[in-house]
Amino acid sequence: MLEPLRSRARDRPRATVAVLSVLGYALVIGTFAGAIPAAAFPDLTNAQVNLFSHAIAAINTTATVLLLLGWKWIREGEVEKHRKAMGSAFGLIMVFLVLYLWKIGGGGTKELVGAPDPIYYAYLLMLAIHIILSVVAVPVVLYALVLGLTHSPRELRLETPHKKVGRVAAGSWILSLSMGVLTYVILNWIYSYEFTAGTGM
Repeated sequence: MLEPLRSRARDRPRATVAVLSVLGYALVIGTFAGAIPAAAFPDLTNAQVNLFSHAIAAINTTATVLLLLGWKWIREGEVEKHRKAMGSAFGLIMVFLVLYLWKIGGGGTKELVGAPDPIYYAYLLMLAIHIILSVVAVPVVLYALVLGLTHSPRELRLETPHKKVGRVAAGSWILSLSMGVLTYVILNWIYSYEFTAGTGM
């Protein structure tokens, strides 16, 4: 079952990435637009939304560390360590996505209040960078991942753009996650916030 899928992904990596990207975008946009039934997201209390926020920040921080290690290891020729680090980071991002959509659909979001204007606008800028890169990086990250999972190290070096694509994917991913963690710290630990109901409430 898995081998035919792997073979198709190997032969048509761009088509595979396109399908996966569309599915991912549809899931996120559907959640924000309220198109996904509320029953899909069990209701969360404000306290649970806070717990989800802390868990998401921990996941993103760990994923960032793994990405940095993966980048370091591939520069040192540690291919297997690189592969495991990048695969683990992607797995964590999938966990993040589940928690994030559940938080938005079943609980809601938090908005920054009480911060001075310069901090508030810096926060909005970092949040915008985080969101834009999260959206734009999806197909790039998936392309690097699909190539990595379907080709040998030698093939990746000689026959695919994995190195070039992976550099862009990792760089944008690290910056996006870092901005997400920084906004989390500002919102949850430095200034005040207020809750906004989610699409499922």
